[in-house]
Amino acid sequence: MEILACPADKGPLYCVDEADLLYNPRLGRAYRIDGGIPVLLIDEAAEVDPSTAATYDARIANGELSPTFVPTAHPGPRQTSD
Repeated sequence: MEILACPADKGPLYCVDEADLLYNPRLGRAYRIDGGIPVLLIDEAAEVDPSTAATYDARIANGELSPTFVPTAHPGPRQTSD
């Protein structure tokens, strides 16, 4: 699950093991995990209620939930020497 990205915004997700879901704090949506397999279909994502989202966001801020990857700046086009 270390390289999974949200299909909607291509950003990292946060695994909430006890709830069997991958949480996207930017969109306030979650993708379920069925039998260990993430269901990363935009139409299947569920809205996370504000109270639960606040709890998950606090856990992210405290380092309790880790992102599936850390975005890096794109290096841009490769320079060639002439």
